[in-house]
Amino acid sequence: MSVRVRRVHDPPEPEDGTRVLVDRLWPRGVSKAAARVDEWPKEITPSTELRRWYHAGEGSHEEFARRYEAEPAAPEAAELLDHVRELAAEGPVTLLTATKEPERSHTAVLARLLGA
Repeated sequence: MSVRVRRVHDPPEPEDGTRVLVDRLWPRGVSKAAARVDEWPKEITPSTELRRWYHAGEGSHEEFARRYEAEPAAPEAAELLDHVRELAAEGPVTLLTATKEPERSHTAVLARLLGA
């Protein structure tokens, strides 16, 4: 299973495989044509409440990760997470995010969940 994390602002690469945007909001300054996103499962992204809590600086990354790991347990999110896991079993999947520090964001948590 091959899952990698990249910024949506970076140009697409042939080894990206299926490109999955994992941000709830469309990234500023990126056209849909330039992003070349194959899938955008918003339901597996952090909830608006959790995202606002984390960006307000109210908690640590570890606490954010713990709270976010519980969110994809909802039936629709779990189904979409399984779908992305199936895509990764078939070939490379690149999780795309607009965040400047993907390793300290939900994308790192999501990549870990997909590998589980």
